[in-house]
Amino acid sequence: MTFVRSSFRVASAVVVAMCLYAVITFVSIFSVGNTDKGETADAVVVMGAAQYDGTPSPMLESRLQHALDLYKQGRVKVIAVTGGKIPGDRFTEAAASRRWLTDRGVPASVIIREDIGRSTWESLSSLAPVLRQNNISSVLVSTDRWHMQRCLLSLRELGVQARPSATATSPLQGAQRAWGKYAKETVGVGLGRIIGFDRLLSITG
Repeated sequence: MTFVRSSFRVASAVVVAMCLYAVITFVSIFSVGNTDKGETADAVVVMGAAQYDGTPSPMLESRLQHALDLYKQGRVKVIAVTGGKIPGDRFTEAAASRRWLTDRGVPASVIIREDIGRSTWESLSSLAPVLRQNNISSVLVSTDRWHMQRCLLSLRELGVQARPSATATSPLQGAQRAWGKYAKETVGVGLGRIIGFDRLLSITG
């Protein structure tokens, strides 16, 4: 009986600790996603999202518009676009992003791109050496608020100084509309912090 009670107490403590960790992770994701201290950086990294035959989806366009605003404000000098393509697509997310930016007057010479990755980690791990080759050591990240924490932690794991600057015009704004994304990120970020985001990808695919 004593053993049973002891085991129950241990199990209860583990459950409470896991719940507390999940709450702390969620709060961190929400807080970081809503943080922008107005800092400058060498570049802004635009996280990829869907594109339709070369036309950015509303989500991707919101990230691009925010990056364009940062560039026009003088907070960055370079824009890094990311994202590969799925079978059957003619354009990568990065190619669609680059064309969107040049159509709005951004010189092609200040745009660098990563067009292989099909996940956050794949894109950022492919982008990191490109940033180093271009002497870029600090970046702002333009993505959705719920996605920001994963991007920052991944970049820092890759040795890049990264700061948040989330778009405010995404079609998925606010915890109510994006609750599913927040829930998924809470699990992903929580695991990634423990085992590393590179290993997380090898497990989840």
